[in-house]
Amino acid sequence: MRYARRAATILALAALVATSACSVEDDPGSSSDASAKCGSGKDFLIGMSQANNAEPYRQVMNDDVTNAAKSVPGFKVVVSDAAQDNSKQVADVENFLSQGINLLIISPNEAKPLTAVVKKAYDQGIPVIVLDRKVEGDAYTAFIGGDNVAIGKAAGEYYAKTLLPQGGKVVEISGLPGSTPAAERAQGFREGIASNPKIEIVASQTAEWLREKGQSVMDAMLKANPDIDAVYSHNDPMAEGAYLAAKAAGKETAIKFTGIDALPVPSGGIKAVEQGRLQATFQYPTGGREAIDLAKKILVDCAKDVPKTTTLGTQQITKENAAEVYTTLGGKQ
Repeated sequence: MRYARRAATILALAALVATSACSVEDDPGSSSDASAKCGSGKDFLIGMSQANNAEPYRQVMNDDVTNAAKSVPGFKVVVSDAAQDNSKQVADVENFLSQGINLLIISPNEAKPLTAVVKKAYDQGIPVIVLDRKVEGDAYTAFIGGDNVAIGKAAGEYYAKTLLPQGGKVVEISGLPGSTPAAERAQGFREGIASNPKIEIVASQTAEWLREKGQSVMDAMLKANPDIDAVYSHNDPMAEGAYLAAKAAGKETAIKFTGIDALPVPSGGIKAVEQGRLQATFQYPTGGREAIDLAKKILVDCAKDVPKTTTLGTQQITKENAAEVYTTLGGKQ
């Protein structure tokens, strides 16, 4: 009887060891599992969680991701549109996880609400590339995006030295509150104009990155501040909306407008500068091609060490160089 009990105990311990071995081997976060999932000649499903397809910049980003993925054998990209809804974007990522994606690319609508679900994917061993907008903490594989503080500062310096050297009243049309580019572009701009104390920001209001809201916000700002000299917009579509509001009020020639993005498409900021509606725009690359390049290194090349942060460059675009930059960036006619 004692021997039988000892045999049962040995069997139970053997089963426990076998179970433990399986749980380690099947752990999606383990290095052995990650190595098993990568390599050439395999098929990979990539989930692209987009914040809001209604923004032209994000549609170009989607195109850059999907077009770049076509050149990588085995890559399939599925794009979801959160429509500027944090809860929907969380659900989109959860849906991707249930589909068994091999890698997640996400451009968060806002930082804090998307942090937990990004961490969930990362903790499950899924490589996560955060694109353009950040999340809180560092529970992700890599971040790719522009230096929004530097871009905002470059815009501010352009105002201080070139656009309004004698000073003037400026209104700021900002991006979505809670998104990191909005906060950083505002911070950078204030740093940039600090050298010219005669420049005054008389009002700042969000238009949530959207052209039509930029128009309505500018209409209200004009009524409250009829003598403004310039509009600093956090992106080109809102700047274009502000221009339309000023034009309706007969003030489009008296006010100067600048934006950020510089998309090389007919409806983008470079053409708006070339055609005289904006005085300047500042390039903000989508990072879509760079995200796929990094995904290839992770999934196909089995790279163990990839840069945690990739900062994309910018350039100032004015009427003097708009046509040249448009062509250089592969602008669509």
